[in-house]
Amino acid sequence: MSLDLLRTMFDAAAAVALAPLVTLTVGVLLLLVAELAPALSRHRPAILVAAILGALWCEVLVHANAPGLVLDGTFLADEHTAVWGMIFLSSALVAWAFGQRYYRASRTFLGEHDVLLLCTPIGMMLMAGAQDLIVFFVGLELLSIPLYCLAAFRRTRNDSVEAGLKYFVLGAFAAATFLYGAGLLYAGTGSISLVELRRIAAETGIGSPLALMGAGLVTASLFFKASVFPFHLWVPDVYQGSPTPVTALMATGTKAAAFAVLLNVAFLLPSSTALVLAAIALLTMVFGNLGALVQTDLKRMLAYSSVAHAGTLLLLVAALVAGPADPGRIAPEAFRDEVIGAALFYMAAYVFTAGGAFGLVSWLEADGERFTRLASLRGLAGRRPGVAAGLALFVLSLGGLPATGGFLGKYLVFSAVVRAGMVWIAVAGALLSVVALGYYLRVVVALYMEPEPEGQAPPMTRRLSASLTAGVCAVAVVALGVLPGLFLDGLL
Repeated sequence: MSLDLLRTMFDAAAAVALAPLVTLTVGVLLLLVAELAPALSRHRPAILVAAILGALWCEVLVHANAPGLVLDGTFLADEHTAVWGMIFLSSALVAWAFGQRYYRASRTFLGEHDVLLLCTPIGMMLMAGAQDLIVFFVGLELLSIPLYCLAAFRRTRNDSVEAGLKYFVLGAFAAATFLYGAGLLYAGTGSISLVELRRIAAETGIGSPLALMGAGLVTASLFFKASVFPFHLWVPDVYQGSPTPVTALMATGTKAAAFAVLLNVAFLLPSSTALVLAAIALLTMVFGNLGALVQTDLKRMLAYSSVAHAGTLLLLVAALVAGPADPGRIAPEAFRDEVIGAALFYMAAYVFTAGGAFGLVSWLEADGERFTRLASLRGLAGRRPGVAAGLALFVLSLGGLPATGGFLGKYLVFSAVVRAGMVWIAVAGALLSVVALGYYLRVVVALYMEPEPEGQAPPMTRRLSASLTAGVCAVAVVALGVLPGLFLDGLL
């Protein structure tokens, strides 16, 4: 059996499929060696960036070659998983870049920070490509355990330790829920292979009560990672207490990984649950938007905003479960590709939008915690016009204003929901998205239309990595809104 596994590992298709994972793993090992050799420690940033860029190049090769199922059918590497991988790697790189010169009290532990950060996209890629529930669980733990540690990375701060502990305890319950659901799926169908489960669903349907209960538990565990109602209550506290660059990674990469899996296992749910999923999505948007409307702290506002965006993405899962309203005009497989394409575009825009917003907040927070409050943003455009312009762009894109990636992402989502025959659901979702502008515009008003508070101006610190990363995020947000064909035609 071990020889067969080795032959599979060294198969050409498997080598291409696993190249991004191997590249990141080599990067992790080099970072550990750099910690043991002080002479190499100064090269730690170069090692991390090289590992992420190398993995990005490997994902381009995967996209071009599409190896398909490898490792005895337990892992899938195709065009869609390649784009998911690029999104995961981008979110990790953005979070790392904004984290430079952020951890002033934890500088001696930055080596551990970089190792943990580089482990997270490995888990995300395994989750997105998993065709076996055990492989998925391995990826889930490879993502979750480093995030628990990163959330509590500022160990001298009570709120950071509390965030890590809260995330760990609730994440452990979510992992147990997944394992229990996977066990029920196996008891009801005799398999934990998604390929086999997809065949069973197509031929006879997942009709066993045990299997349906298992599918529901698996879905509920993913709702926790995606911060979907009613599993979203941990988000504001954990996002606020965690280091802000880590919050950026949780809000973007972790959410993307959760929805990559949700779209992959949507076939387990019967079409009759589509309206239930749509109702949960709308409730998620309602609670996210209402929570954000009353916040005075920018990190908590963006945390609730992240919940609302999870609701928008869940509408795509509901549309996929429902299927096309007119199969004669669009085949189910073509509709599935359309839904996944909309999710990929939405998450690509969200990574640069939310990542940029949280990154600029981390820049302000590094100058003093009080500068993340809305009141301290008043008149910021006069003192730091670049930061104010970037923050305004990002929050307006999150609100879905035209000519931004956020607008087109929401358009693609609601178009897919309409094609699934849920017109009124799409209308309700669009109206809730408009409501979100109520708190996004508060940020713009504070930046440009309110007087500067006396004695509370943040210092004019300069951070080259944060400036460059914010500029790249801003260009990407505008490019995705004005020239979406670069993404839609080039990668989807």
